Amino acid sequence: MYDQQLEQTFKTYEKKFKALSDHKRLHIMYELTQAGELCVCDLTDKLNLPQSKLSYHLKILMDANLLMKETRGTWSYYKLNPQEVNHLLSEELCCMFRTNDSC
Repeated sequence: MYDQQLEQTFKTYEKKFKALSDHKRLHIMYELTQAGELCVCDLTDKLNLPQSKLSYHLKILMDANLLMKETRGTWSYYKLNPQEVNHLLSEELCCMFRTNDSC
């Protein structure tokens, strides 16, 4: 039986990979990578999505801690959370599934 910390680690990665498993969310992340940061108004134009659908996808990415949000006036600006994105395919995750004979 595995411990609680390992269970929490699995849940964390499950949420992150679920967030990444959608074409629209990958497109959002790509656009943010290219621009550095974008407001919702820019993203709705770039992805040709109504704001309600875009907000749904942004929430999933935010809940997975893959995005950071800053509110300026009435607009929300989003950018990638580089620490989390870079951590996804980190040594920690790779080692979790590495067999002894592949080390």
